[in-house]
This record gives sequence, C-alpha cells and structure tokens, in this order.
Amino acid sequence: MGVDLKDLIPEDIIIQIRDLRVLRGRVVAIDAYNALYQFLAAIRQPDGTPLLDSQGRVTSHLSGLFYRTINLVENGIKPVYVFDGKPPELKAKEIERRRAVKEEAVKKYEEAVKTGDLEAARRYAAIASKLTDSMVEDAKKLLDAMGIPWVQAPAEGEAQAAYMARVGDAYASASQDYDSLLFGSPRLIRNLTISGKRKLPRREEYIEIFPEIIELDKLLAKLGLTREALVDLGILIGTDYNPDGFEGIGPKKALQLVKAYGSIEKIPKALLKSPIEVDVVAIKKYFLDPPVTKNYKLEWREPDEKQVIELLVREHDFNEERVKNALERLVKAYRENIKGTQQGLAKWFTKK
Repeated sequence: MGVDLKDLIPEDIIIQIRDLRVLRGRVVAIDAYNALYQFLAAIRQPDGTPLLDSQGRVTSHLSGLFYRTINLVENGIKPVYVFDGKPPELKAKEIERRRAVKEEAVKKYEEAVKTGDLEAARRYAAIASKLTDSMVEDAKKLLDAMGIPWVQAPAEGEAQAAYMARVGDAYASASQDYDSLLFGSPRLIRNLTISGKRKLPRREEYIEIFPEIIELDKLLAKLGLTREALVDLGILIGTDYNPDGFEGIGPKKALQLVKAYGSIEKIPKALLKSPIEVDVVAIKKYFLDPPVTKNYKLEWREPDEKQVIELLVREHDFNEERVKNALERLVKAYRENIKGTQQGLAKWFTKK
C-alpha cells in the first residue's frame, strides 16, 4: 500500500522521462519486492495464470526481472536491487490486511474462472500474487548470474534504497510507492519497471506510461514543509504502519493540520480519531531513522552466460534461443554502457 501522496504532488515538479538514456551512467536503487510484484501482476496469461515451468513453479517474476533489467542496462542505467528484510512490528496490521485481501482475491479469481469472466480473473489473479522465499532466492541467483548487484536490507527495502540515494551511492531510489520520500530519498523514480503501454482496467483502451522523477527538495518547497513535517503528513493520511490513518483526514486536511500546528505531536488528540491506538512517535522515528546496512558493495560484472542459461533454461524451461539472444544484448550493453558511462542529456527530460 504505502502512503498515498499522489494528490499532493504538484504536476509542475514531476519530471517525465521520455527517453531512459537521460539516466545513462546513473546508479538507481530499485525496490526489489515492489518490482517483482509488478512483474507477477503484469506477466500473465489472458485468464490470469502466471508463467509456469514444467514443474508448476511460477516464473513470471524471473521473466520480468531478466528482460526489464536488460532494457535498463541497454539504456546505460546501473541498476542495483534492494531486497526487504524482516518487516518491523509496526507493519503487522498491514501485513495481515494484505493477507486477507489476497485470500479474498483467490476466491474471486476462482469464481471468475468458473463464469468465464477472463478480465476479472486476470485482475483478481494479479491481486492474489504471492512472492515466496524460493522465488526471491531465484531472483537473487539470476541477478548474480547477470552481474547485477543486489543489497539485502535488514528491514524495509525502500528505507535501504533511500539511504543509498541519500549518501550518494545511488542517484535515486525506484519504487511505485511514495514512502521513499518519507525515508529521505532525494529523488524517487516511479514507473521505471512498468513503463510502456498498459491497458486501462475494464476498458478497451491503452495508455503510454513513462517513468517520472519526483525530487524531495522541490516537493518540500512546494508544500512548504520540512521532511519531518512530510512524515507527519504521511502518518495522518495513513502509512504501512497505520494503514487506517485518522478519521476524516485526507491529504488536503492533513496538509492543513501540519501547517497549522507545526507537527503531529502538537495536533489536539481530539482531532486524531482512529479505530486503533496509533503510536505516532514510534512511526515517525522509524521513518526518520530506519534500520539500514552500510555494509554493501556495488559492483557490476560481465554476465555469466552459463549460469543464466542453467537457471532460466535448464531449471525453469525458458526458451533457450530467446535467452541467448537476450544475453547477447546484455553483454553488449554491459561492455558499452557500464564500463564507460556518461551523463545523459537534459533534452530527454520533459515536464509532465
């Protein structure tokens, strides 16, 4: 879920990327779980069935990770994937909510299949997607074989990616969620792993989705907030650590309250009605000082073609010719782009 800041982000500060080469030579820390779930949701058969190998194991995430990462490297981007560690106790309610949503989606998927409603079946199948430990380990093995670095976060992957961008080890963090901004990432790139043509739900219409950059400093300046105040605003709206938010408080009301009182701690408790007790101090502290690791090494290597083929073709039944062709592209892109990168040209940036 994450915090929903969409309605508070002015259109004129969103930088739309029409050509990924603008990020040439840039290190981008990608929220791995976020990306893998996107691949699981998008790469499916018409009835919602994911890609499977001969043993019935899901491979949609590996397909998305393999081909999308190659596309990034071909455009000169230096990706590093950041994996979630142990979720904080603060997130327990949200994890339970997600589990219940997935269980309900499984039931609706089965009903849709019985009635022949393929569009609904695909939609519910995507919601019901699950990322298992073995799927995550396969993703890490694939990245190792491709020569792409990954980092294991002690807790939230978004917090780790934001830290890496904040200290200058990455240009930006990449995720669909806005939480990266609350964690202090100087730049958030959205739509990086899902750009392209996408069908609108329940409509025979397609739209072009472009990656976009949101810069934290520009957002804070536009809203007239400090980063701490942005965290307060997020808590008022609702985060993964208090998913219900507060009664009657939406984005605009939250902004008004933070500006009027200066901080969430100073807002009268009578205005903060919640169905459950919310420890705003603990949530705020987590956003401002989350557990991260400084023990990581970012190194891009030439792909090990034999390992990639062993994992994708021999173990998971990918088409060998297609994988080999893709590997040729990856090797070429690594040699041309990763070994010697240069800054992109600003002409590829357009205001949204």
